[in-house]
Amino acid sequence: MARISGVDIPKQKRGVIALTYIFGIGRSRAKNILEMAKVSVDKKVSEWNDDDTAKIREAVGTFKIEGELRSENQINIKRLMDIGCYRGIRHRSGLPLRGQKTKNNSRTRKGKRKTVANKKKVTK
Repeated sequence: MARISGVDIPKQKRGVIALTYIFGIGRSRAKNILEMAKVSVDKKVSEWNDDDTAKIREAVGTFKIEGELRSENQINIKRLMDIGCYRGIRHRSGLPLRGQKTKNNSRTRKGKRKTVANKKKVTK
């Protein structure tokens, strides 16, 4: 396995796909990185030599990825929560924040269902 910016990328996959295993790199950015490094887009990771890997590491280093990007995202979310805007409040309460309805769906954000029992009627 090749190791780029602390992530093991699979050897059996093409370079474009393998680079997407790194957080912050998608298909288009992976293509740009390979073009910057002058490595063929169709080459598999196992076919890369040491020079190719070094050039790709250098090209990847120009972008904000992995831990740096994750921490920036967390800081942005914390800022929204601190200023108390609508999105920040929704983040704080664990609800969806982009206008989705919550009556029936949004189980991913709300978590497992919590059953609320009915009050039993008093018998005379």
